[in-house]
Amino acid sequence: MEDLRLCDSEYRFMCLVWELSPVRSGDLVKVVGERLGWKKSTAYTVLKKLAERGFLRNEDALVTALVAKEECQAAETDHFMERTFEGSLPKFVAAFLGNRKISEKEAKEIKAMIDSHKE
Repeated sequence: MEDLRLCDSEYRFMCLVWELSPVRSGDLVKVVGERLGWKKSTAYTVLKKLAERGFLRNEDALVTALVAKEECQAAETDHFMERTFEGSLPKFVAAFLGNRKISEKEAKEIKAMIDSHKE
């Protein structure tokens, strides 16, 4: 699957799938109605669309996530970084920090993350 990005409503729907998976489609639609306030027809339409796009499987009325939440988050982060900061991590960090100060502990944690991702 090439594009792992979801619109906001699809992401909220998938969060419920990730939380409940595997789940009977009828139970999922009920939870979607309770938590998101969606009509049954809307929930089934989104369920079908996400199955067609390969995000989940709805087989024998059992819904299972096929794509991990972390994969979708990574794809969205990559898109955001490219669109907003021309793919520049230093520009992103500068914008994120702004005038904020971070603790010594936070600085060490960030440095350790950076060190573990060096080429």
